[in-house]
Amino acid sequence: MPTAPPRSALVVRGGWEGHSPVEATDRFLPYLRDAGFDVRVEDSPEVYTDAEQLATTDLILQCYTMGTASDAAVTGLRTAIAAGTGLAGWHGGIADSFRNSADYLHLVGGQFACHPPKEPHELEPDGGAANNFLPYTVNISPGAADHPIVAGLEDFDLVTEQYWVLNDDYLDVLATTTLAARADDPWHRPVTSPAIWTRQWGEGRIFVATPGHSLDVLDHPSVRTVIERGLLWASR
Repeated sequence: MPTAPPRSALVVRGGWEGHSPVEATDRFLPYLRDAGFDVRVEDSPEVYTDAEQLATTDLILQCYTMGTASDAAVTGLRTAIAAGTGLAGWHGGIADSFRNSADYLHLVGGQFACHPPKEPHELEPDGGAANNFLPYTVNISPGAADHPIVAGLEDFDLVTEQYWVLNDDYLDVLATTTLAARADDPWHRPVTSPAIWTRQWGEGRIFVATPGHSLDVLDHPSVRTVIERGLLWASR
């Protein structure tokens, strides 16, 4: 009996180095290969202009924080997703990419707005990024409990950046997180943001998880499970 041909995965990584795009994506390359993908790695979103390659790509794993992408690259990405290529990623590598492109933001459906810091009395003068690490809970959405990405998982706690996400109503939200309204914050009530979501775009699927600022967060068992499942779910 003939074996099925391997699926094709394209990893696009780069942008701001604070999210360790190489080390972070390297954690998932063996998983993709074990799942039967041929994996190609690129360091520029301009690969999205290669319509021929994207037409045969089953999954794009993007880890490219901020940076820019040409209009042609964003158009190529949107066209490929609409035709059935999957798009997946975590944290700023997908939810804070290409801020200059409204078409990209429309595609993904959720955009990083901020990660509130610790309260003023808790800030360390030399705390650096750790001054933005807060304890918070990722709450699995009750209506999504049987979705294959989060099935069997319970709410879980993290200490890392908590993303406030600007989003639209076309998201299928699998998990949320609620940002507190503290005495020194300018907002006056708690704000609930999507933390894990999917999105159908034409024939393609999109998966986003907002946890993933650092390697230790990616190694959290629930985060790792969600991302691995999300990669497979999004693939053509």
